[in-house]
Amino acid sequence: MKTKTFQPYETFAAKDGRKVVLRPIRWEDLDDCIEFINSLVDEGAEILRDTRVSREEEAEWLGSRLARIEKGELIDVVAEVDGKMIANSEVEKRSGSMSHVGYLGIAIKSGYRGIGIGTKIMQTLIKKSKKAGLKILVLDVHDTNQTAKALYKKMGFREVGRIPKGIYKKGKYIDLVRMTLEL
Repeated sequence: MKTKTFQPYETFAAKDGRKVVLRPIRWEDLDDCIEFINSLVDEGAEILRDTRVSREEEAEWLGSRLARIEKGELIDVVAEVDGKMIANSEVEKRSGSMSHVGYLGIAIKSGYRGIGIGTKIMQTLIKKSKKAGLKILVLDVHDTNQTAKALYKKMGFREVGRIPKGIYKKGKYIDLVRMTLEL
């Protein structure tokens, strides 16, 4: 297990009893980030990315992400179980006349869905978004991702629109659903 120094946002037991730590992302997470995103790609998860990442690509992504967090442009929450990252999430703050709006994204590794981790991450993101002065959260979800849509509805998000055939994956078109939450 890696030596980690950070202040967790929250520690809780998932519905299956596993201990989950919600915390900020760090540079030391690079190897976990690579394994995490590539596991989602290999699974064919309902995310926008469909190709594996290289170490160089992920290092560039993580460096940019940490810089944006430092500037206050991004809120990031990762979930860790047994010292490994099993979920990553974000709220990207918009700027200018949309500075009250944040775009939310969340992904959870297979084997860790449906046990309360997504709910806790969403609660943390909503709380941090309010503290950051955001008034509206927006997210996009594949229309076929019933589990995610149920979580978002439970958290108070409502569908406000869709892009018919907005996603092309595995040879078929899927509607992209836009949902919002007023904070």
